[in-house]
Amino acid sequence: MQLDVIKINNESAGKKDLPEQFNEELRPDLVAKAVLVIQSHNRQPYGASPKAGMRSSAYVSKRRNVYRTTYGIGQSRTPRKVMSSRGTRFNWVGAFVPQTVGGRRAHPPKADRIWDQKMNKKERRKAIRSAISATVIKEIVCKKHNNVPDNYPFLIEDAFENIDKTKKIKEALNKIGLTEELARTENKKVRAGKGKRRGRKYKKKVGPLIVVSKECKLLKSATNIPGISIVEVDKLNAELLAPGTEFGRITLFTKSAVERLEKEKLFL
Repeated sequence: MQLDVIKINNESAGKKDLPEQFNEELRPDLVAKAVLVIQSHNRQPYGASPKAGMRSSAYVSKRRNVYRTTYGIGQSRTPRKVMSSRGTRFNWVGAFVPQTVGGRRAHPPKADRIWDQKMNKKERRKAIRSAISATVIKEIVCKKHNNVPDNYPFLIEDAFENIDKTKKIKEALNKIGLTEELARTENKKVRAGKGKRRGRKYKKKVGPLIVVSKECKLLKSATNIPGISIVEVDKLNAELLAPGTEFGRITLFTKSAVERLEKEKLFL
């Protein structure tokens, strides 16, 4: 399969054969699994204190022949804590057990639980290759994005990696035909529900993914554009290529990135 290589001003700069990573069969099940595995690594462990609901200093005994006890006076065996006392008579309330007010939970979340999931190396690489293949199938990309350029898919010349100004990157992307896509990602949508009170007032829309061959100026200059992700080709993963477990993200590879993908046989 060949793709057109275009310049920053949207002029043709020849054609380029794609390596075998772009010919992988589509496996949405593997891609979804790989994305969920990556997301599990970012999950914050949480849990209740082991002594929650058990922090009372006055505990009533259930044994016979003990001074502070409920034995022999016709009371249930529900654990209690003493609020006040006078002689052998006590003012107490149920405590400690789950069915009492203020007691501990029956099965609280454990802070030491391991949330990390694992995936076989061959499965993970196959999922990445599958997501890469989906990026050059226009029918699949159009299902995820409404503003796909007419000449998509294509590669970009290497001069794109050396752009050091955010304004120049926006101008280049507009010339390529991503004007409507950039406008879509910049529009903020207010969330519904409690997320507005938790620092997530707006929804952030996902835009194009730019894949470069090495560490370059573009990695810093394009970070301020909403919705756009920039990554080196050897650091690609399933979540970047298929956000939300659905592949078909608009992906712009530079010519050198594809050459490195072929030369180093990445993800094979």
